[in-house]
Amino acid sequence: MDKDRIAGSAKVVKGKAKVAIGKAIGDKKLETEGEAEKVAGKIQNAVGGIKDTIRDA
Repeated sequence: MDKDRIAGSAKVVKGKAKVAIGKAIGDKKLETEGEAEKVAGKIQNAVGGIKDTIRDA
């Protein structure tokens, strides 16, 4: 498993936490940061998946 997949998954989890905390305290900026972090994590996870596929081919 590529390190990008691990880091991407961690970013997604961190982003979800930020969104939840932002909603709980009414902080739209924190919610937005969390959403952006989730997207970045998903992209990084996909890049790691592509690297794994290339390496395995």
